Amino acid sequence: MNFTYKTKPYKHQEEALEKSFDKRNFAYFMEMGCGKSKVLIDNMAWLYENRHIDSAIIVAPKGVYLNWRDNEIPIHMRENIEHEIYVWKANLNKKETEKLRDSVTERHQFRIILINVEAFATKKVLQYLEKVTHRSEFLLAIDESTTIKNIQAKRTKALIKFGGGAKYKRILTGAPITKSPLDLYSQFGFLSTSILGHNSYWSFQGRYAVIMNRRMGNHSFNQVVGFKNLDEMKSKIDPYSYRTTKEEALDLPPKIYTTRQVDLTMEQERHYHSIKKTSVAFLESGEMVSAPEVMTQLLRLQQLLCGYLVTDDGETKLIENNRMNVLMEVIEEMEGKIIIWSRFRHDIVSITEKLKTTYGSNTVVNYYGDTSVEDRQDAIKKFQDKESDVRFFVSNPQTGGMGITLHAATNVIYYSNDFNLESRKQSEDRAHRVGQHHPVLYVDLMCPNTVDVHIVKTLLSKNKLANITLGERVLEWLKI
Repeated sequence: MNFTYKTKPYKHQEEALEKSFDKRNFAYFMEMGCGKSKVLIDNMAWLYENRHIDSAIIVAPKGVYLNWRDNEIPIHMRENIEHEIYVWKANLNKKETEKLRDSVTERHQFRIILINVEAFATKKVLQYLEKVTHRSEFLLAIDESTTIKNIQAKRTKALIKFGGGAKYKRILTGAPITKSPLDLYSQFGFLSTSILGHNSYWSFQGRYAVIMNRRMGNHSFNQVVGFKNLDEMKSKIDPYSYRTTKEEALDLPPKIYTTRQVDLTMEQERHYHSIKKTSVAFLESGEMVSAPEVMTQLLRLQQLLCGYLVTDDGETKLIENNRMNVLMEVIEEMEGKIIIWSRFRHDIVSITEKLKTTYGSNTVVNYYGDTSVEDRQDAIKKFQDKESDVRFFVSNPQTGGMGITLHAATNVIYYSNDFNLESRKQSEDRAHRVGQHHPVLYVDLMCPNTVDVHIVKTLLSKNKLANITLGERVLEWLKI
């Protein structure tokens, strides 16, 4: 393959491109921080230069897709390739739509369209794409392809249907399997059903899953209890995918983990023991308890540890706690930029205000559900700027833990954790990725002798909390 790069690739990036550059369908399964975005951009550039495509459509989560416009494409796209980036918006007017539609017939430049994956739950985005891809030879890529792992979701069905008109298709993710190997069905179904050889999810499940009939009271249901023929599945997807981890691909500095104790207040301790007693009674009731129900019990306890007491009538009462004071103590011991992750929206707001009061209003940016798309990009830009006064990036892993680069930070604090292992791994790797030249310190705030400790230990051992809670482990946690 003859290609001149704008930014020098690592060896694994060259390998990924060599394997994929002329394939119609391909998956980049490259762990967070391995630079899969660059690989896709180089692949797009090669296909355009060789007149295989005239356009590319990149679909990504809402908090990620503008990062392609503001960072990835400007950094990695060849200067000699004239291109224009178009960003989907729900209120796109007729004039803007016509301009985009006409741009493909003129063929003066490479056209790149960015769309958030959530938009594919609506008919409007498909109507728009049908107009602007008329007579176009385009590549369709899904960044963080686990967003279409649910075969029943509207956006999954819409993307699979629309993908039928794409000349080339790509999927990108660091963790293609979040719950089970069955997650791969819709991701490869988007690329081509011929890869896995199944047109039906149920035939796919029957081939690769072990099913057992269960009973709950008077009801019976089938449950996946294991998997089979996985070597066969691997042999089918290997020719159409490239897989690497950071440990295999990069010489990155180490991750350093530590914890900081947060003592319970007397009020917290009283309520904690009361809720714990109720939870133990519920789990020991003899009734079949589902994983979501177990998670609910853990959530109630975790909310309390962060200073929230949910009353019987559903109201949330704030109670005195030491977590914020400990956070500020930890920050005082640190130098440089800091990422602070918190599960709960109220904490993000409270932490932001506390930091503004203590260090100045221009030192903090936040990134969560209430932050607009444009403000999110501005927050990343300011935090990454070495000359900026912004020192703190406050977010929750579900919103800010995917698809963005925050390697300006060498310190990461988990004010609280959610129960999702993939969210934890993704959020850790916002700082620990290509471009990071220093060890990254991770600090977890934990209340001793509580579920806090068990949750953190489970996540750091890279175990999925959902799997553990299906057994008797939570009862053991609560009885300590």
